[in-house]
Amino acid sequence: MNIEFGPEFESFRQEVAAFLDTAPTPDIREAGRKTTSVFAPFDQAVAWQKILHARGWAAPAWPKQYGGTGWSVEQRYIFAEECRKRELPPLLPNGLQMVGPMLIDLGTEDQKRRHLPQILSGEAYWTQGYSEPNAGSDLASLQCAAVSDGDDYIINGSKIWTTLAHRANRMFMLVRTDKTGKKQEGITFLLLERTDYPGMDIRPIIGLDGIPEQCEVFFDNVRVPKSGRVGAENDGWSVAKHLLKHERGGSAASPALLHNIARIRAAAAATPSPFGGSLSDDPVFQRDLGELEADILSYRHFEQLAISGHPMLRDAAYPSMNKTMNSELSQRVSIMMTRVSGIETVPLQLEALNVGSNVAPLGDDFDLIAMPYYLNTRATSIYAGTNEVQRDLIARTVLAANR
Repeated sequence: MNIEFGPEFESFRQEVAAFLDTAPTPDIREAGRKTTSVFAPFDQAVAWQKILHARGWAAPAWPKQYGGTGWSVEQRYIFAEECRKRELPPLLPNGLQMVGPMLIDLGTEDQKRRHLPQILSGEAYWTQGYSEPNAGSDLASLQCAAVSDGDDYIINGSKIWTTLAHRANRMFMLVRTDKTGKKQEGITFLLLERTDYPGMDIRPIIGLDGIPEQCEVFFDNVRVPKSGRVGAENDGWSVAKHLLKHERGGSAASPALLHNIARIRAAAAATPSPFGGSLSDDPVFQRDLGELEADILSYRHFEQLAISGHPMLRDAAYPSMNKTMNSELSQRVSIMMTRVSGIETVPLQLEALNVGSNVAPLGDDFDLIAMPYYLNTRATSIYAGTNEVQRDLIARTVLAANR
């Protein structure tokens, strides 16, 4: 099957390239160079989304009737490639890639009308209230309780690993509304239109990379309206699974991985080898980088097969397969980055990582981000369902299909 993009897409690529070469501001470009996570620096990511929204390009995968581009999957992939070539910051994913697509599929007309325009514009940023101290990979064991009281629910309990909750003004969450029966059956999916309800307490967590990306959230008799419920009461597990399909397989990842390979190769060419010449001349390094690049190119082929509509990748296991491969390749890339940077990546340079900082980094930008990126990617095989859980889902799905 030919999965290369034909000449009919060249004019589109040129249009995208012309816009991306001129539209981002210097601080947006700096934020892209200093991104060490799935989540770019918040203020610049929101600013970039507003620029793209004005162009009508904030949500490439959304249907046009809801404010999306109406682009084909090939065009969306080209857009992702061109963004990564220019090291532009990824847009914050929780609204655009998770809540928005879920509401388009499952939300009421009122919920779509109220929330989708604000997600597109960047006015609303959503944080994800799923995990709890005793309910991470075993998410169905969550205990944060919501008790019905007229037109409201009263919430008590806590959430953890709620990404950027201290910067969010919305939250989507899972709550326990019934403790009888199977643990998956008593869960309800809620949209919270504020993150400052009385009794709600958000506490940032400093990560290994020194950045407060994750948070704890505590609920003490927090009253929220039932109008925020998506789906039926006690049927939130099916809504959550639908949303996770978008989280695990909602965007093209190989362009960013291949861009980092190019950065690694350039940095290695400028790094002296103890055996003479540059690190890029070392045969062991060449072998290891070649193996990693070959695996990423195979993953790119996998993504393009999905774009082509290959029936193999219509399987329900595709999001789990995609998440597992992407997360593990990201970790391998981060290891290679620290290997090239060496001792230069050891100092933690939080001030230099701030966008707009006048603090010069030790070494260059590659050295500045290598260790924070490495530390952050340790979590990629854990969040959105651990890779062990993903492999179990893949096995069960494939076995069930072949019985």
